[in-house]
Amino acid sequence: MSKKRVTVATTVGLACGVLASVTEVYGFKHPLPPSLLTSIVLGRTVLGFIIGISAWRTSWWWHGMALGVVLNLPLALEVKWAGTQAFVGALLGGLVFGFVIELVTSVGFKAPVSLS
Repeated sequence: MSKKRVTVATTVGLACGVLASVTEVYGFKHPLPPSLLTSIVLGRTVLGFIIGISAWRTSWWWHGMALGVVLNLPLALEVKWAGTQAFVGALLGGLVFGFVIELVTSVGFKAPVSLS
């Protein structure tokens, strides 16, 4: 595990979380509870951290997308059980953010999963 990889992935996850929460605020006409916005930021930050510590040896793009979907599955199920139609959107959000975090980490900052 590389300290650079964990730091970059977690930081990019945090940035993605802030971006996601800001777009949620402006996407709705009614105010969202602070707990939801905090959950969005923490969820993306944790996604980045787990991508950073994961030693799964696969292609970088598959690594990010797979972890993004798996880690967003509880959110997607919660949304489904709440009766909304955002199940697929929640999974796609995880897929996209996982891909972006891994892209920036592995390709942009050249901190891929260590093979040693």
